[in-house]
Amino acid sequence: MSRHAAIALPAGYRHADAFTFHGRDADALAESVDTHTGRIRKGVLLDGVPAVLDITLHADRAECVVASDGTVADDAVHDALVNMLGLRIDPAPFERAMRDDPLFGPVVARQPGLRVIQSATVFEALTWAIIGQQINLPFAIALRRTFIGLAGRAHSGGLWCYPEAADVARLDIEQLTSRKFSGAKAETLLRFARLVADGALSLARASDAADVSERLLAVKGIGPWTVNYGLLRGWGYADCSLHGDVAVRNAIGRLRGTERPDMRAAEAFLATYRPHRTMAAAYLWASLGQPAG
Repeated sequence: MSRHAAIALPAGYRHADAFTFHGRDADALAESVDTHTGRIRKGVLLDGVPAVLDITLHADRAECVVASDGTVADDAVHDALVNMLGLRIDPAPFERAMRDDPLFGPVVARQPGLRVIQSATVFEALTWAIIGQQINLPFAIALRRTFIGLAGRAHSGGLWCYPEAADVARLDIEQLTSRKFSGAKAETLLRFARLVADGALSLARASDAADVSERLLAVKGIGPWTVNYGLLRGWGYADCSLHGDVAVRNAIGRLRGTERPDMRAAEAFLATYRPHRTMAAAYLWASLGQPAG
């Protein structure tokens, strides 16, 4: 089945943010990016149906051809598109608040309109956070690729689709540990997926951030960093504290011209930027690619 969807893009939308996030895996198992044509192709299971979202970014809109191997609800497609395009958090309030900030002001001025691009689904964001815990990015991307190959499903067009909870819940731990997943990481992934698949853990988008955090922290193997990263990349909450992220703490030290702060000091630093801590983290990450000073 094939149909079209479209979504408006705000003025000054930064196409490169979306291209960079969705083009991290050079092997392009489940996503492919072509910056020359402005296309992003993403394979994802939506309500159990393999679907490919073929998105073309224009100056003022994103046009998407949805090719699905069954019926997919319009709401599910729209939800995935809003996430993938980073449209849940408006960067303008943070930019206005930081105009005269001695640390963030210059960083924001160099990259106005920076957006927090998200995973297509909340489940994808949280499993990606679990996979990426305490390992470097290239290894995390390789594990993610393995994970998709084990639990995902191939779309009829050839692109693989990121799995849903029920697909992951069917895995045996040995299928993961035999492919370079640590025992603890594999156990956490399966425990989390089975709770979601059984309906014991809701990932409803309408949930309150505090309720989400409490539910997730009750899952063995999921800590504050994973929760905040999931809130950021999955739900699109605007006030996530990424004080546990090493890159965020490196960026804080770099901007301040000091040593990297510990987690408690970083948490206190970020607290002064409420209710915009998600955008603060985004700009801290971005600052690492900018000249110092």
